[in-house]
This record gives sequence, C-alpha cells and structure tokens, in this order.
Amino acid sequence: MDSVFDTLLDVFSDKSALMLALLVFLAAATLAFGVMAAARVRGSVKRRAAGIAQISGHGGGNEQGSLRETSLKAAQRVLDYTTKHYGSTESTDMKVIRQRLVRAGIYDPKAVGYFFAGRLVLSIGLAVVAFFAVPMLVELSQSMFWLVVFAACLAGYFGPSLYINRRIKSRCDENRSGFPDFMDLLVVCADSGLSMEASLERVGRELADTYPSLGANIHMTNLEIRAGRTMTEALEHFGDRLGLEEARSFATLIQQSAELGSSITDALRVYSDDMRHKRLSRAEEKAYALPAKLAVPMMVCIFPVLFVVILLPAIVRVYAAH
Repeated sequence: MDSVFDTLLDVFSDKSALMLALLVFLAAATLAFGVMAAARVRGSVKRRAAGIAQISGHGGGNEQGSLRETSLKAAQRVLDYTTKHYGSTESTDMKVIRQRLVRAGIYDPKAVGYFFAGRLVLSIGLAVVAFFAVPMLVELSQSMFWLVVFAACLAGYFGPSLYINRRIKSRCDENRSGFPDFMDLLVVCADSGLSMEASLERVGRELADTYPSLGANIHMTNLEIRAGRTMTEALEHFGDRLGLEEARSFATLIQQSAELGSSITDALRVYSDDMRHKRLSRAEEKAYALPAKLAVPMMVCIFPVLFVVILLPAIVRVYAAH
C-alpha cells in the first residue's frame, strides 16, 4: 500500500504528467460517448425506417415507390368495385358473359369485372391515341378526323369481345376434334373394368398433353365429383363449359343409362362409333368444299397469268407481222 501511495504522490507532484493523464481520460470518455450516441441514433433511425416500411408496404420509402404503390392501390380499388358490381349481378347478360369467359378458358371469379374494365380502358385509350396521333400522321378534314377517333373508340370497345369469340372458337374446335378420342378412351377404360369416375380421371391425364382445354375441363369435372356433385350434374356442367352439343348429348346418355339400368359400356361404344363417324363426315365435308373455295383464288391469281403466257406470243407475232 505504501508503494501505491508513493506512486500517486509522485504522479500528482508532477503537473505535466497530471495534465497528460487528464487529457487522455477526457479523450477516451468523449470517444466512448460519441460511439454510444451514434449507435443509439442509428438504431432509432432503423426502427423508424422499419415502421415506415411496414405502414407503406414498401421497403425503400421513397416518393416514387409511394406514388407507384398509391396508383396500384387505386387501380385495385377500381377493379374490386367493378368486380363486386358486375359479379353480384345475376342478370341474364352477366350469366351469358360469365359463361362465354369460361368457354374461352378464363376461370377467374373476377373475370367479368376485368372484362368490363378492360373494355372501357381500351376504348378510351385508343380514342385518345387516335386523337393525338392522327393529326401527326395524315391530314384529314374535321369530319373525317372525328370519324377516325370514333372508329378507334369502337375498336377498343368491341376488341375484347372479338378476342373472347376467337378464343371460344379455337377451343371449341380443339374440343370437337378431341371428343371422339375422349369417347374411345372411355370405352377402353370401361371395358377394362374401371368405374366412370376412375375412367374420367385416367382419360383426363391421357388427354392433357394432346388436348389441354379438354383435359382441363375433364379435371374440373373430376373435382366437382369429388366435392359431392352427382355424376349427372358434373357432366352437365362439363357440357356447358365445352359448349358442344356432343358433350351435352354425352351427359344425357349417361343419365338415361343410369336411370334405365342399361349397360354404360354398350352405350359408350355406340356413342363412340357415332362420334367417329361424325368426325369423318366433317373431314369429308371440308374436302368436298375445297374445290369451291379454290375457285376464286384460281380465277383471280392463276388464270390471268396463264392467259398472259399463252396469248402474249400470239399477240407479239401479230403486231410483228404488221
């Protein structure tokens, strides 16, 4: 202890050493307090940034991101309102539009609202584009200019309907082409001893790659049967989704076979032969109609060239002789 006191007395007796020790102490304390304050401020900033990001739903929190998020939320509100308004309406027109969308392969519950919103936006957008683009491209009179703008608005209004009709037609052609194969595979599955539910599931897996639309509708029919619908109701909905008379007749055939107690396998075999003959008849009809369809292109494109090739040398000789 005496040695310690002696050392302290020696340190405090030397004023320069005392000042140096005080300066070192103050510098260390200032550095420590500065580091602690910076860490505290940084943690507070992180907590506030995390709270802002959680409220706004955007990690960056910048003005551009907030504007984009606000625009998306506003558009989503408009779509939700349109979907709620048109989706809750059970009028005949809404049912027809919903059925057409299903036949086109659009199964979203909000598809009706999207359809009307897209038609409105597209008609206004094309009208605005025509209003600003037409004067820069061509010079038109006042009446012709407004006629072009009105035509662009009509094109935007009827464009989605034409697109839906085209999709329905392509999918109906695909389903009509694949329905005889569907019936043949059902006959094979029924002959092998499978039930109708198992046959539909097996055939749906087999046709998924060749006929995607038909395979998807068969899969939905299987899901309806698993959910508790009867076979008759599921097949009726299957025919409504396909939009084919053959599918509706198939549903009626299964219902009558079940009610009368007849053999479903024999009924499927007869109906499968009928479908095969119908497909062959459609192919023969297209083949027989081909010459009539080729008559106009041949008269317009081929015959004038033949006339020129045949008659041109004679005409040249006649003029050369004179």
